[in-house]
This record gives sequence, C-alpha cells and structure tokens, in this order.
Amino acid sequence: MPKIIINKLNFIYEGFYEPIFVDLSAELDSSWKLGLVGRNGMGKTTLLRLLTGELPAEGAISAQVAFDYFPPLVQEKETTLQAIRALIADFDGMEQEILACAASAANDREALQRYGELQQYYQQLDGYIIDELIEAEVGRLGVTAEALQRPFATLSGGERTKVMLAALFLKKDNFLLIDEPTDHLDLEGRRAVASYLSSKKGFILVSHDRRFLDAIIDHVLVLEKKRVTLRQGSFSAYLEDKQREDAAELERNERLQQQISSLERSARQKRTWSDRVEATKIGHGVGDRGYVGHKAAKMMKRALTIERRQDTAIAEKRALLKHIDYAPELRIGNLPYHRRILVEARELTLSYGDMPLFAPRTFAISTTERIALRGANGSGKTTLLKAIMGAMQPHSGILRIGSGLRISLVAQETAFLHGDLREYALAEGIDESLFKAILRKLDFLRSDFEKDMANFSQGEKKKVLLAASLSAPSHLYLWDEPLNFIDYYSREQILQLLCAYQPTMLFVEHDQFFCEQVATRYIDLG
Repeated sequence: MPKIIINKLNFIYEGFYEPIFVDLSAELDSSWKLGLVGRNGMGKTTLLRLLTGELPAEGAISAQVAFDYFPPLVQEKETTLQAIRALIADFDGMEQEILACAASAANDREALQRYGELQQYYQQLDGYIIDELIEAEVGRLGVTAEALQRPFATLSGGERTKVMLAALFLKKDNFLLIDEPTDHLDLEGRRAVASYLSSKKGFILVSHDRRFLDAIIDHVLVLEKKRVTLRQGSFSAYLEDKQREDAAELERNERLQQQISSLERSARQKRTWSDRVEATKIGHGVGDRGYVGHKAAKMMKRALTIERRQDTAIAEKRALLKHIDYAPELRIGNLPYHRRILVEARELTLSYGDMPLFAPRTFAISTTERIALRGANGSGKTTLLKAIMGAMQPHSGILRIGSGLRISLVAQETAFLHGDLREYALAEGIDESLFKAILRKLDFLRSDFEKDMANFSQGEKKKVLLAASLSAPSHLYLWDEPLNFIDYYSREQILQLLCAYQPTMLFVEHDQFFCEQVATRYIDLG
C-alpha cells in the first residue's frame, strides 16, 4: 500500500514562542487504521491540517493518497441527500478528467483503463445508483432514508456525524483524517460508529475515548512531550507497554539520582579536605606554613580536577534521566451537607415546548453518590441538569432541591468563553491562584494564562470549566459531558480525583470506561 512519509517536519504558529513540531518524522502505511493520541495542545489537529496542506510548514510530507478532513464543510442543499451527493464528487472536475483520458485513450493503455473506470463511476454518481449507495451506507450507521430527505441543518449532531462519515467513505481514492467524531454521539452512537470504522481501512482517527479507540484501530501514533511513539496494536496495549516502560525508567532514574547524589557528596568532601589542610597553617604550632600552603594548594588543585570530572559525570547522568509524562494529583473541595438527601424527584417529567422528554421518573441524590445519567441524544439529560440548577420548570411531578445547597456546574458548551482568565475567575467568584494552579496541573503553560480564552482549543476551554468547578467548594457537582475534547492523561487525573474524594455528583458522560470506573449507579431517561 502507498506510504505517507513525514520527514523533519517543523511548525510554529505565528506569534507563539513554543514550536508545535521540531523535526517530526514518521512513516505510515495508508492501509492502517491509525489512532492519533496526545495531550491537548500537542498538535494533533495541527498535524492533520499540515497533511491536508492547509498550513505551511518546514520539512517534507510525501503521500500518494488524497487527504480528506472530517468534519467537512457541507454545502447548503434542499435535502441532506443532495448535500451528500455534492460532497462525494466534483462532477465538473471528473468530466474534465474523463475528456482528457478519452483524448489519449487511443494510444495509451493506462489512460484507456482509467477512462473506463471513470465513466463507470461517473454513471453511478450521476444516476440513481448513487442514491442507493448513500442510503445503504448511512443505513449501516443507523440513519434512516427519511433523514436523508430532510435539510442537513435539521439533523441532530449525531446524525450529522454519521452522514458525513458515510459520505467521505463513499468518495473515491481518498484517505480520511477523522478529528474527534464522538463529541455529538451518545453511547449507542459511539458503538455504531466504532463498528462502522472497524470495517474500514486507511484513515487516521483522533479520539480520547479509550474504548472507542480499542474497538477500531490497529496502530497508534502518540505525540508525547519529548518524543513521538508509533506502535502496532490497540491504545490499551500501548498504555500497558508504556506503564511497564515508565516503571523501569523510574527505577533506573532512582539509581541514577543516587549516583548523582554520591558524586556531589564526594565533590563536597574533597573541597572540605582542602579547606581543612589550609586552615592548619594558622596556629597549632606549625613550623613551615609555606609547605602546608603548598600541600593545601596541591590538594585543592586535585580536588578541582576531580570536581570537574564529577561535574561532567553528573551532567552526563542527568542527561540520561528521561522525561516521563505523568499526571499530577488533583484535589476537590467537596463540602459536607447537613442532610443525607440533596435532591429528590417524584414522578418528574420535563418538556421541550409542550412535548415531555421522558416518562415520569422518581429518584433521589444522596451524599457521596456519583450518578451517571443515561439516555439517547435528546432524551433530556442536559435539561434535567438545568432543572436542578433552577433554570427549568417541571412539566409535571415534583423536584425538591435541598436548602442552602451549593451546586457547581460544568456546562456542555464552551463557546461563551472569551477574555482573560483573571476576569473569568473574578466573575465566577473563585480564587484565581487556586484556579490557575489547577490549570497548571491540567497541563496549561504559564504563557497560556496571557491568552484570550476565545483562542483556546476546545479541550483547553473544557479544562477551564473543570478547573473553575474544582476551585468552587460545593455540596453537589453537575457535570455535563466533562470529557469532551479532554486528553487521556487529564481523563485519568479526573477519574482518580473522583474515586479518591467521592464528591456527590450527577453527570452526563458517554465515555464507557470512565462511567464504569466512576459511577456508583445510573439513572436511565430512555
């Protein structure tokens, strides 16, 4: 299969101090189902944009495939089906290529073969056959033929994701770059897309969902702080290998640190001996102070020589200490509540307009419970969180909120974030120093503190909301899809935090592994 070769790629955004890539090199096979993984800000989306040629860079990218980026720009058409047909093929460009091949087909066997292929493909696209192909392809993802007849703008986020993926995979001779497709998908949607992608080959997939990646990829490319790792196998297999490597590296580092400490003690000891000999020149009845001074100077010279050698050895050993990417421990200021039950619902339903979103539900939220809300997109999960915050009124039934209850919310949307972090902390009434300290633990750089939040990546914006929530001591935490765009390392930090501190929570999250580790029980909205 054709190769994708990246050779000594360098890139830095204009106005930034830190480069994104320095001499990045990798050789990829275009038949791989490759997972691209790394911390927020490590350059995953940037690399995809470099491959498509959207961004200029120093270095070389050699590929015998045509790159397509997901999510694509979709033209406004009367129906979704027409929008997909427009996305699949450039009819004008194809007609020109057919005419060019036809002109040389008489004397060129390859042109004749290409002419036949293009004509057959064009006839499929420009006739009813293409509509049947589209219906069959989107049907594999659970999208109905009825949805194809609706305007694209009326589709849900999950439906849009599915039809765009199907459209791009119907395109001919392309290599797909899929950038975080799960963010509008519920659990069932993720399973459907994972099953679909696992049947394909020849793409790069950016995702932070461990289970999703494991169900699809056969190779993984990890962008780490001081290296790039390319391995065959699943993401979990990479993690297991890395944990073993890190354990061995930590043991080796400990031995090297002990050796460095020993060398430093030895150097200090040599200097001390020289100083003591020099001190004997004064007092104690010494007869030949010149001899003692000469002896001390000689010992000092030897000590300096030994010290220089030891400094060189120390520097060499320090250079051997490799960077291990780890996630610092987070803390949460969960407050005790004076009652066991914080929130109680009896035969509760909520509505969108006049339409109830779910059947009546009775439940209570008790202290130290971490309850995961489950249900398809549009089943009312976000609406229920808003109702507990006091922003929605029950359609029917009773919803009781405990008196004096302090609630911290992590919203699903981040588009409203803009301006300075200091101003945001002031507006939210949280301690700025603590807020920024948590962001540092979530891998923010100090230089990030000077940026406008509007220029943050989606993952960085979500971390701002999480850090603000962790900075506000509360009785109850309502988190709406907190892991959207969040990298694996930060997910691990948050998971360990919730298991260690056991705050009272009601949350919506479609990362199955995270829910299994964190949730004490589930509430199904159907």
